[in-house]
Amino acid sequence: MIGINFKQMSRSQFLLFVLLCTMVLIVMRLFYLQIIRHDYYKKLARQEQVKSHIIPAERGRIYAMDGNNPVELVMNQQVYTVFADPTVVNKPREIEETIRSIAGGEIVKGDIQELLRDKKSQYKVLARGISLRQAELIKNKKFKGVGFQKNSRRTYPEGSLAAQTLGFVNNENKGQYGIEEMLDSRLRGKDGLLKSVTDVANVPLSIGNENIRQNPVHGDSIVLTLDRNIQSKAEEVLSEGLRRTGASNGSVLVMNPKNGHVLAMANLPTYNPAEFTKVQNPAAFVNGVTMLPYEPGSVLKTFTIATGIDKKVIDAQSTYYNTDRIKVEDRTISNALKGLTGTISMQTALNNSLNTGMVTIAQRLGDGHNINLQARDTLYDYFHNRFGLGELTGIEVAGESKGTVVSPSDKNNQGNAVRYSNMSFGQGLDVTMIQVAAGFSAIINGGTYYQPTVVAGTYGRDGIKLDNSKNVKSNVISQSASAQTREMIHNARTQYTKDDTPGYYIGGKTGTSQTIGASGQYIDSQTIGTYLGFGGTDSDTKYVIMVQVSGKNMNLEGNKHAMPIFTELSNWLIEYYQLQPRK
Repeated sequence: MIGINFKQMSRSQFLLFVLLCTMVLIVMRLFYLQIIRHDYYKKLARQEQVKSHIIPAERGRIYAMDGNNPVELVMNQQVYTVFADPTVVNKPREIEETIRSIAGGEIVKGDIQELLRDKKSQYKVLARGISLRQAELIKNKKFKGVGFQKNSRRTYPEGSLAAQTLGFVNNENKGQYGIEEMLDSRLRGKDGLLKSVTDVANVPLSIGNENIRQNPVHGDSIVLTLDRNIQSKAEEVLSEGLRRTGASNGSVLVMNPKNGHVLAMANLPTYNPAEFTKVQNPAAFVNGVTMLPYEPGSVLKTFTIATGIDKKVIDAQSTYYNTDRIKVEDRTISNALKGLTGTISMQTALNNSLNTGMVTIAQRLGDGHNINLQARDTLYDYFHNRFGLGELTGIEVAGESKGTVVSPSDKNNQGNAVRYSNMSFGQGLDVTMIQVAAGFSAIINGGTYYQPTVVAGTYGRDGIKLDNSKNVKSNVISQSASAQTREMIHNARTQYTKDDTPGYYIGGKTGTSQTIGASGQYIDSQTIGTYLGFGGTDSDTKYVIMVQVSGKNMNLEGNKHAMPIFTELSNWLIEYYQLQPRK
């Protein structure tokens, strides 16, 4: 190596040497930065210059029907989320004081200054759901590193109307319960994306191949089959009925038996979806029509009658000898109403809700003396396969329960003769109101099973686009069997009440059933009252109504506590539909 003698250098030579060394170092540094570390610093630059912004999709609205016109039950209100980049903010204390004073209770829980001290994150949410006015007041402070994201919040102009059917959108912006949860993906839509190169002031530049804009796809606006007037009246009548009886829980379902459309689905207790965080009683979220299977009791005698008529083993005038009790294997089944002993008709058995008559029909479906395998297979085919008991209906609300109808082929021999004797009069199975009402509609509408639905279609610029994808099963029973059963149910109701508006064709059946406790045993001090019926004119059955009332340690009966609710709502519907009476 050639040595350098700095002592022999002149001052100018020494200065030149230093400059040359400096230039070499600079060139080497530039080579390192621009060539070796090129990708790294390019990535950093893009992070600073290219900004991505989510363009939120608008959540679809939810409508009910008011006659032929859709009316909004769920709308969107524009709100803002306040966020910050902790690596940029320089006034954390002022930011917190400002947000607390302006946003109030809408702020994120926790210490905002603590959030802003987290320099490992570039995104911290400081407040959600603030109004445009609140956002403008905060924005006017021109805090460095603080931004705003526009989004929306659900509002409910009808308050608690149809709350359990609608559900709500939680704080994570996800649908919960009802339609909001079941159709969340359709209602939510798909967010868009704005990705652009910005200058030092974060202003998007119009040039650059990094600019991307993907427009959001807004969610579907759903039109329900609910009639807001019928829904409102059903809730009113149910509330008044529970007040009279002192019952704590109740549900009312109104359906169009000719297409499966749910016209009203009322439940108490209830809540306001806009204030779901204030609900103290979780039972308020529960849709009793779809989520709570139970033994409906004697309303299912109409199903047994329909099965017997369709299989041609009985008609209204068929007789049997009633002793007020009947033995099935090692069990003796008795009538609740005693004294009608002797030879009586099946119409009399239905009128007076005699268990012995229904067990006799079950026997006649077999060899005439026993509820043998043939009889059990027939009842299972009608109850489960044809009428849909113990099966999910597919109704578009979250949390639908399946219930239980035990098959005769059950490996544990639970589908034995004793169970099926109980099933013939509405016990020994767990079913939901929506299952029962849909099956009953098939029984009285001529024999066609329509899948129950609360969704009529979607609403857009071209009006309502109907959804015609629901399942339909024809000839679950014959038209003749349907007509005969409908007449028997009509005659059974006329034995109970004279409170129907004269000139119309109304039918119905009571049901009173015990509840099963945690031990698996029936609770004698607690019964559920149910009423199931239809109404309209001689030639046009317009509606099916099912009512259920219950309460802890309360003995509630179908005829005393559920039927008055049916009657009041039925008479109102006749007037609402402006049906013409028979002359």
